Amino acid sequence: MTTHLRTPAPIICIDGPTASGKGTVARAVADVLGFRYLDSGALYRLTGFAARQSGADMANADEIGTIARNLAAKFVGDKIYLSNIDVVAAIPAVRVALLQRQRDFAQAPGLVCDGRDMGTIVFTHAQVKVFLTASAKVRAERRTKQLKQKGISAILEDVENDLIARDARDSNRLAAPLVAANDAVTIDSTAFTASEIVAQIVGLYRSKVL
Repeated sequence: MTTHLRTPAPIICIDGPTASGKGTVARAVADVLGFRYLDSGALYRLTGFAARQSGADMANADEIGTIARNLAAKFVGDKIYLSNIDVVAAIPAVRVALLQRQRDFAQAPGLVCDGRDMGTIVFTHAQVKVFLTASAKVRAERRTKQLKQKGISAILEDVENDLIARDARDSNRLAAPLVAANDAVTIDSTAFTASEIVAQIVGLYRSKVL
């Protein structure tokens, strides 16, 4: 297990499976508290984009890891400018290379981050850790709606099957598997609105830190 020293800035980690609502919730929590926001998946998508642009061998972990370490990312405020290509997140060399880049976001006044290993690997001493989940059916409904809003055709049953398969891959992979941290608070978002979940997490933070 990778350890991480405490940072002067408070950190809230929100981990969870695809379409659990963690991105929406994390952004809203950051807005409420006036904290910085980190979408960890963005760094992996940017690495994938950079690798493809350079013609790198996607099967060569060392080569992709080097690209991740030398990534010429463009950061403006809390935004990372990149393509939406989703690849390479499961490659250990890439996770190691991006580890410090993610930790560098932990600056005053505080950080809210979402991903799959924020609380278990990247920020092990975060003040608040949340594992946000929901039923596969509800997550599939959310993802299908998102895809259709983007003009992408999607069949609910196929989306649900894809999510279940991805959950299995993410939970069983050797590199930073998707699991709740031992000290994380698990929130099932199935029966809650995003605003209700945001209120729960802000309340957790204020009760622990303030």
